[in-house]
Amino acid sequence: MLSLKNPENRGEWLEKGYTLPAFDRAAMRQETARHPVWVHFGAGNIFRAFQCNAVQRMLNEGKMKSGLIAVEGFDYEIIEKGYWPNDDYTLLVTLKADGSVEKTVIGSIAESHILDSENEKETARLKEIFVQPTLQMVSFTITEKGYSLVNGKGETLPAVAADFAAGPGRPQSYIGKVASLLYARYRAGALPVAMVSMDNCSHNGDKLYQAVKAFADAWGDEGFSAYVNDPQKVSFPWTMIDKITPRPDASVEALLRADGLQGLEPVITGKNTYIAPFVNAEESEYLVIEDRFPNGRPALEEAGFLFTDRETVNNVERMKVTTCLNPLHTALAVFGCLLGYQRISAEMRDPDLVKLIRRIGYTEGLPVVTDPGVIDPRQFIDTVVNVRLPNPFMPDTPQRIACDTSQKIPIRFGETIKSYLADPARDVSSLTAIPLAIAGWLRYLLGRDDQGQEMEVSPDPMLPSLQAALNGVQWDQPASADGRLDTLLDDPVYFGVSLKQAGLSGKVEACFRDMLQGKGAVRAALEKYL
Repeated sequence: MLSLKNPENRGEWLEKGYTLPAFDRAAMRQETARHPVWVHFGAGNIFRAFQCNAVQRMLNEGKMKSGLIAVEGFDYEIIEKGYWPNDDYTLLVTLKADGSVEKTVIGSIAESHILDSENEKETARLKEIFVQPTLQMVSFTITEKGYSLVNGKGETLPAVAADFAAGPGRPQSYIGKVASLLYARYRAGALPVAMVSMDNCSHNGDKLYQAVKAFADAWGDEGFSAYVNDPQKVSFPWTMIDKITPRPDASVEALLRADGLQGLEPVITGKNTYIAPFVNAEESEYLVIEDRFPNGRPALEEAGFLFTDRETVNNVERMKVTTCLNPLHTALAVFGCLLGYQRISAEMRDPDLVKLIRRIGYTEGLPVVTDPGVIDPRQFIDTVVNVRLPNPFMPDTPQRIACDTSQKIPIRFGETIKSYLADPARDVSSLTAIPLAIAGWLRYLLGRDDQGQEMEVSPDPMLPSLQAALNGVQWDQPASADGRLDTLLDDPVYFGVSLKQAGLSGKVEACFRDMLQGKGAVRAALEKYL
C-alpha cells in the first residue's frame, strides 16, 4: 500500500513511476530548525506545485541545505488536515500537454504552522524563526484580497482597526499577525529580510508594503516604522508568477488510486477550502522576481526563477496580463460559458474560439505588446496557444476563470485599446476581436447560454450594477438593447477607457445586438466577425 505516511518505502513508489526526494530529509529538517532561510505564508496549491518543487530540486542537487517553512494564516485546517497528517509531504502530479504525467513526492517542507495568535506554541515557534539572522525571505501567496485592510466601502476592517489600537501583542488580522512577527525581528536587532509577495497581482510588493506599513505607523514605534521603510533592512520586491494549478481533480485522483495510493480523500474545510494530499498542475511555470534581498537569498535562478530589476518585472507582468495570456483566458471564459463548455482545453478544439484568441493575441495584441526582454512575447503566446490552453489534462473551467471579470476587463482589454489610441500610426477601429470579446461578456451577463437556457453567472463584485444596467435586455430580442448600452460603454470604470470616446462603442453594440438574435446567435456572431 502506498501512502504519503510511508514514502520511505522507496521500491514500491519507484516501481509505480513516482519520483522521490533524493536528499536526507531528517538532516534538512535539522538544518532548517537551526538555520531557517525561507518562510512562506499561504499553503495552497500553487505553493505546493511551484515553490516546493523548485526547492526540492535545489535540495536534490545539494544547492540548498535548508527547506521551506509553510504557514497558513487564513484557513488553519489546510495545515491541520492537509499537512500534519501527511508529515508535510505532498504529491505533485504534473499534467503535460502530450498526455503524459509526472508524479513527484514533494518533501521539501521542513515544518508547517498555523498563524494563530491564540495558539501560544505555534506563535512562539514562529517568533523563534523570525528572530534568526539566517532568515532571508518571507514569501506570500495569500491572494490579492489578503493584503486589503478595508472592506468594499473603504472602511477599515474591524479586526484591523482592533489590531491598530491594541498593538503587536496578540493581533487577529492576517497582515497584523505578519507585522507582529516582523516586529519581533526588528526587536531582535533590526535584522534584514525580504518580504516577497508572489501573488498574481500587479505591483504586488507595493500592496504588501502598504499593508505592513499601515500597522507599523499605527503602532507608533518610530524605530519599527523606520525599519519597515528602509529597503536596506526590509525589502518588498515585485514579482510576476504564472502557473495554472486548478483544484485537485477527480480524474487525477482516480489515476493515483489505480497505483494503489491510499489516503487521497479530499477535505472541504469549514472555510470552504478544497484540499487533498495531491495537487495537479500544468508543466509551464514562470516566476520573475525583483532582485532586492538585503540578507541574501538562495540561488533560485538555478531552479528556473528569473531575477531582474523592477521595471523588467513590471514589463513581464504587463506582457502577460494585457496581451499574451490573460485576455485570451477571459475571452475563452465568457464564450465557453455561453457555448456550454466545461473545460478550457475543450474550447481549444473549437475552430471559432481558437480563431478568436489568436486574433486577440497575435493580430491585435502583439503589435503593441510590451517586450520585457527576459521572456520573448511571441514565444510566450505560442506556448499559451499551442501547449498550455489545449492541455487536455488540465481540469480548468471557463466558469472559474469567469469570476470577477469586471475587475479584469479594464486591464486585459482596456490597456491594448489605450495603446492603439496613444499611437498615431495605429487605427483603433481596426480592432475586431477585442470589441467582440467585450460584447460577449455583456451577453454572458444576461445569464442565458447560446441555446437560451438559464446559466449561472460567476461571482463578480460589480454584478449587481452591471445587471441593473442591462435590465430589460432580452437574449432573443435585439431591439431590447436600444439605448441600453450608451451609459455603460461610456464608463471607463468597466473598460479602462470610455469605449464611446475611443470610437468603439458602435462596434461593441453591433456585436452585442447580433448575439441577441435567439438560439445560436453567439455562434453566428463569432463566425460573422472572425
